[in-house]
Amino acid sequence: MEIITRDSVLQAVVTSSEVIKILCISRARLSQLVKNNKLTPLKKNLFLMEDVLKRKTEQIELRRLYYRPKGG
Repeated sequence: MEIITRDSVLQAVVTSSEVIKILCISRARLSQLVKNNKLTPLKKNLFLMEDVLKRKTEQIELRRLYYRPKGG
């Protein structure tokens, strides 16, 4: 059986504030992601870092495909 340490849990779990910084999104957008099951919290305010990083790679790809900068 693997022993789980406090440090390993702290590295594997992030708060909603940290998710907002990692993904460079607003709190409203985070709420949308949770509501649409694009990002699933462990508890009300806690997310797995693995899930957040996976979403970040998906987000980068989606922005590359669909982002249309305003231009003149």
